[in-house]
Amino acid sequence: MKKLINDPGKTVDEGLAGFAAAHPDLVRLIVDPPFAVVRADAPLNGKVGLVSGGGSGHEPLHAGFVGHGMLDAAVPGAMFTSPTPDPILEATRHVNAGAGVLHIVKNYTGDVLNFETAAELALAEGIEVQSVIVDDDVAVKDSLYTAGRRGVAGTMLVEKLAGAAAERGDSLDQVAEVARTVNSRVRSMGMALAPCTVPHAGEPSFELGEDEVEIGIGIHGEPGRERIALEPADRIVDRLIEPILEDLPFQQGDRVVLLVNGMGGTPQSELYIVFRRAAEVLADRGIVLARSLVGSYVTSLEMQGVSITLLQVDDDLLELYDAPVQTAALRWGR
Repeated sequence: MKKLINDPGKTVDEGLAGFAAAHPDLVRLIVDPPFAVVRADAPLNGKVGLVSGGGSGHEPLHAGFVGHGMLDAAVPGAMFTSPTPDPILEATRHVNAGAGVLHIVKNYTGDVLNFETAAELALAEGIEVQSVIVDDDVAVKDSLYTAGRRGVAGTMLVEKLAGAAAERGDSLDQVAEVARTVNSRVRSMGMALAPCTVPHAGEPSFELGEDEVEIGIGIHGEPGRERIALEPADRIVDRLIEPILEDLPFQQGDRVVLLVNGMGGTPQSELYIVFRRAAEVLADRGIVLARSLVGSYVTSLEMQGVSITLLQVDDDLLELYDAPVQTAALRWGR
């Protein structure tokens, strides 16, 4: 194992300390009780607070999306491990400005249970909390970490649009409804060329042969739909995008946001090869490419691979997508 780390047990703590030191204009770090990354100017009077989080190793999700127009706080757990209720509760307190707090939770059993407990504790303190579960992965129904579909790259689009709604002054009910609408319209599927290595484990999270790829991989290396021999990029893209299109289903005339997301170790040039083919498929189906995003936003350490996400949009959702955002990992219009 070769990694730029000091102590495997301190990887998350030292990475967060560096993140906060690099972006003092955007975030501050709560270190006692356990770590949470909070928007530098939170709480904002009268604004709904947005909190998300989950196991570390998926950066820039979630801490990289704390800032104007997205999250007010992110709660990182240990590597690929859900955060406990205590830091989630503390983050909720820090962003509560009297308008309530929305928890955006990826559908993994530990995340769901711990955010649920934190929400109950917050409610007992008089903080109004609503939760939205993100489950955009079409690859499998159940996996090692979930009952039901997994929450993957679509999570960042839920955070972006719900964050924009909160920023413009929507109520907690309205912001939660935006998040639920986005989740109902977003679909994703990913694949892996090579595994990642969790620092404290010291060995790859799964094994793939030299000529094998995993179709439908999860962001923790969970098994997908099938393991096949390596194929040309266009064929792999077809294997990913066809189940996405069929699931909603997406239809001729629909407008979409297309997100091509790297899993951490995939060159940007290869992501654009994937985007090129995905855009061709959409054009052939008469689906309108309204907005596009290409980059590594929801990763799995250094895993080599890609995921494709489609979000069906209308004028209202496009307005929220286009709204100004200023975070470490996503920024425009400001």
